[in-house]
Amino acid sequence: MPPLRTALLQSSGRAGSVDDNLAMLDDAAARAAAAGARLLVCPEMFLTGYAIGDAVAELAEPADGPAAQTVAGICVRHGLAVHYGYPERAGGAVFNAAQLIGPDGAPLANYRKTHLFGSFEEEWFTPGETPVVQAELDGVRIGLLICYDVEFPENVRAHALAGTELLLVPTALMHPFPFVAEAVVPVRAFESQLYIAYVNRAGKEGEFDFTGLSCLAGPDGTVRARAGRGEELLVADADPGLLSRSRAANPYLRDRVPGLYGSLVRPRPRPALPR
Repeated sequence: MPPLRTALLQSSGRAGSVDDNLAMLDDAAARAAAAGARLLVCPEMFLTGYAIGDAVAELAEPADGPAAQTVAGICVRHGLAVHYGYPERAGGAVFNAAQLIGPDGAPLANYRKTHLFGSFEEEWFTPGETPVVQAELDGVRIGLLICYDVEFPENVRAHALAGTELLLVPTALMHPFPFVAEAVVPVRAFESQLYIAYVNRAGKEGEFDFTGLSCLAGPDGTVRARAGRGEELLVADADPGLLSRSRAANPYLRDRVPGLYGSLVRPRPRPALPR
């Protein structure tokens, strides 16, 4: 099976302007397709901006809303899949979501962030409840998480056990946490034996200063491509052949002893504080 050429769009776009961000996505898709990419991955909340406060509710759309229809057209026009972050409205709830739309314009998967980060997200979003969401693209099994989700090893391991080969993680990683992009993400890829496309915002937005440092991390623990701190479009390959060889050589998934791990899912009573 040939490698899946993947483009990572590191950009914060324009906060509050869906039209401008869709235009930027269209341009990036054209450049990614020209470089041979079959998949373009955008950052967390790329459609609207991240630090937009009460505009989250105003700009939230259903998964099949107008923006999704525009993205579907971009996919068809450039012949590649697009994965983008956006605020999803479903009934009375708003979710921090990410959607994957295929090269033919058909929706492939939609994921709602399960682990919200900090009071900012907790104020505006409802946490998702589905830990593993997957899709197939060109024979590669793709999984979806968002930002803080990847910092919990249980989430990534659950994807590995479900067969995910390429894990897409749009993010809004900010200072002072660059070590997550530099160290945590490559370790997650190695310990769970999969590729991780970790795609960040860049520059300042409201109270946040995003670190950039987007990367495609491989199952062998190496970073196949790494962005700097500014706006950038990376293109790199997720190679199923390398993944197969790495999984054959690395015993982590084979050597697990699940019967020993029950304490990881059983709630533990909080110890009483000393008086």
